[in-house]
Amino acid sequence: MKTHLSRREFVVGSLAAGFALAVMPVSADTITTDSNGLVAGEVKIPVEGGAIPAYRAMPASGGPFPTILVVHEIFGVHEHIKDICRRLAKQGYFAVAPLLFSREGDVSSMADTQQIISKVVAKVPDQQVASDLDATVAWAKSTGKADTTKLGIVGFCWGGRQVWLYAAHNPSVKAGAAWYGPLESPPSDLRPKNPIDLANQINVPVLGLNGGKDMGIPAAQIEQMRTALKAAGKPSEIVIYPDAGHGFNADYRPSYNPQAAKDGWKRMLAWFKQYGVV
Repeated sequence: MKTHLSRREFVVGSLAAGFALAVMPVSADTITTDSNGLVAGEVKIPVEGGAIPAYRAMPASGGPFPTILVVHEIFGVHEHIKDICRRLAKQGYFAVAPLLFSREGDVSSMADTQQIISKVVAKVPDQQVASDLDATVAWAKSTGKADTTKLGIVGFCWGGRQVWLYAAHNPSVKAGAAWYGPLESPPSDLRPKNPIDLANQINVPVLGLNGGKDMGIPAAQIEQMRTALKAAGKPSEIVIYPDAGHGFNADYRPSYNPQAAKDGWKRMLAWFKQYGVV
């Protein structure tokens, strides 16, 4: 009998309801988007070695729809990420958020952020994330409701970093939006490359949305990334909101900055439209 789980086996088989324990209590500013006119709920994505849970939202009629991958924060696919999917579906998108920590652990029940990072997030290989996102695209196409020739990707925090990486991995992506995604951190076997290292390979137009008061992503890193993208002749851009900190779109947390969040959302939708994810 096996006494431990290998990386190819799955710890999490379904999505948790509500918000992750580590973010409770949620803010009074929390946005809740209804599912009127939508088909929304949990689905299963076939991946190497099994299946991972995901949340999918799309308009209830019509299609196929332009497709957006939604890459979650360290808190997994909790209620905020589900709501992001519904917001995108209201804009006419097929939005799907796979739980990319399914093999490593259930972050929804962990109360301590540092525990989430050390026990789960730090054990997730970038290569595995890219493979699971590829599988999600393939699954979306197989439904007949997703037009994956019009493919976008959006991510937040940990997911924002993955947007930059996936833009270098999959040239079929039309456009990406990376909300406060870390650009540089100490490399490891599981995370060998940073977005800055891959700037010359990011042919997909990525819109970076960053807070000027984000202590985890200093201005010097952002300028380094901008310089590298410009030197490589890449079409990506990074917008900085001077008064916003990390997590400024997280309306369920004290970090929420309504002005920056609303402007960033507007810019993101325009970015997707500009580059054919529409």
